[in-house]
Amino acid sequence: MQTKNIVRIFANNVLIMSKKTIYTEEQKRIARIAKALGHPVRVYIIDFLSKQSCCYSGDISDILPIAKSTLSQHLKELKDAELIQGEIETPKIRYCLNTKNWELAQTLFKGLFKL
Repeated sequence: MQTKNIVRIFANNVLIMSKKTIYTEEQKRIARIAKALGHPVRVYIIDFLSKQSCCYSGDISDILPIAKSTLSQHLKELKDAELIQGEIETPKIRYCLNTKNWELAQTLFKGLFKL
């Protein structure tokens, strides 16, 4: 019985240790970007912004048939993943791609999917 408990404690400690060290920072970054791109609206926003230097959130809401609050949440997700950046120009917010991080995202995914 005591041996069983020691093995269980050991197994739990190994599991806890492995959760802390198993993923690289690069893998965590790829997962964060993938999560941010995990919705068609966010993919559309990235595509839309990639075709122009910047735009205002109102311009995007005129094109997408979603509530402004929903659009705001999608923009926040992309901004939190550092794929876009927003600048407040009262009363609007201007958004554009974070080109440095977008290029990094492309490089990370190319490395992940290399043959």
